[in-house]
Amino acid sequence: MKLRILSPILLICTPGVNAFVINKPTLKFVGKSASTSLMASTIEYLPDSAVKVTISVPGSETQAAYNNALKDCSKQVSIPGFRKGAKIPAAVIENALAQKGQKNAIRTAALNTLLNKVIEPALKGDHGLEPIGQPTLAEASEELASKFKPGEEMEMVVNCDVWPKLEWKEEFLDTSKYEKPYYGLVGTYKRAPFDEEKFQKALQDLKERYVTLAPKGPDAKLEMEDSCVVNMVGYMAQADGKTKGEPLPNSASGDNVEVIMQTGKYMGGLVEGLVGAQVGQTVEVFVSFPDKLKDKALAGKKAIFDVTVNEINGRTYPEIDDEFANTVREGLTAQSLQDELRKAIDDEEARASVNARNECLGKALIPRLNISIPDTILTNQAREKYAVMMTEMRDQGMADAEIKKLITPENFLKYKKAATSMITNEFKQSFACDEIAKLENIEVSSYDVQEQLEQLREQAKKEGDEADFDEAAVRPKVEATLQRRLVYDLLAEKADLTPDYSEDEFDAELMEQLAKDSLEREKEIAAVSDNVVDAEIQDND
Repeated sequence: MKLRILSPILLICTPGVNAFVINKPTLKFVGKSASTSLMASTIEYLPDSAVKVTISVPGSETQAAYNNALKDCSKQVSIPGFRKGAKIPAAVIENALAQKGQKNAIRTAALNTLLNKVIEPALKGDHGLEPIGQPTLAEASEELASKFKPGEEMEMVVNCDVWPKLEWKEEFLDTSKYEKPYYGLVGTYKRAPFDEEKFQKALQDLKERYVTLAPKGPDAKLEMEDSCVVNMVGYMAQADGKTKGEPLPNSASGDNVEVIMQTGKYMGGLVEGLVGAQVGQTVEVFVSFPDKLKDKALAGKKAIFDVTVNEINGRTYPEIDDEFANTVREGLTAQSLQDELRKAIDDEEARASVNARNECLGKALIPRLNISIPDTILTNQAREKYAVMMTEMRDQGMADAEIKKLITPENFLKYKKAATSMITNEFKQSFACDEIAKLENIEVSSYDVQEQLEQLREQAKKEGDEADFDEAAVRPKVEATLQRRLVYDLLAEKADLTPDYSEDEFDAELMEQLAKDSLEREKEIAAVSDNVVDAEIQDND
């Protein structure tokens, strides 16, 4: 079996979609499937979701396969004494091919035809298995071809990977302990501590919405936290920052503008310059426009305003008591109001840590599963990840020529070995989630899928990759991601998870190990041979 590493230059990664999408790599069969009633088969289960199938092929099938192969091969030879299109005896054609170094070519072609023809009905029809990858003859094809006799019954022994089946370990099938084998997952995941500062700000924002205003006396002077109504006429400041220049656009000035005397709400210096002003007084105020102002002509510039104070009002915040809470919503108390605010903030923190929660659930699922992963899947997934790694190296500035030097059979096999554990765990988690989705009838709405696709399209547009956005390719990844989120939400409801609210601490030992690992990877890359480019990987099996 030969595998070619995909060119990393052609690989397109879609940001924002992180699902491990399980696609069943099936066999491509040639010709009509033989009737299972004509062929008896026995099966032997091998490790890693592989099987050995022994198939009894009737003489009618061996003869038909030989006749087809003979017809195809006859088109490739020209034999003296026979005109084009004439019927040539099989022995003559076989002898002519043998003289060209292709002994048993017809019989080998017939065997390949039979292999593709009989394996699917034997596995699917007789044993209910889904073949993946490519089947291989247990006996060398040359040896089997030498024994092949058209018209006679023969026995074919074939090795093939099959789609795995998920089984739950017996201890988790105990309904007295777990209602379902995927309920009661246990684990700990990192969560940020409750944000008290955010809670206090939310409480203050709520009080701001219900603040009351009361006019101050005629001799009152503006203080912080007051509210005032002013007329503003603005000018650009000259180089010295103290002299008025050109008038500002009308959009930067205005009459009857409400100003709340709080720091940080407006352009720097405005509120501070109004402290102490009285009704009817015009104050010259020196300000600085924010650097990130949308109007780039004013952003970061200094200006001078003539501000006339029309009104001064005192602002009074409500007390957080039962009466106020009932005003916010009938039936609320001061305690229930604050509890709702706390829950809203806590839910927001929970959403921020949902990836850590889902990772915890996925890890807790793995010990409950009995599932073998065929080498076909390991190889395909390793190949994809290897290509992604090459693409990332290119994006980080590595030259294409240097990347091609890394694509060698030895490097791929080393990578596959190193990545096997990670791929295995990812596959188990994804496979289990898909099975749970079927059992629980969890489906994603087309609206949610389309909404996510539109967001990804907009993201690709902003990054200049809209032309490369392939909705047909991205859609199954989006569907899988959204469906698995729903599965994890269900698992979380039925799990016994413990949030870890502790602050992150610097782990010196971990940092040292990561540094060592990084150094080792650099040494391996430096040692790579530069002679093999775009190599074919020959599977040792």
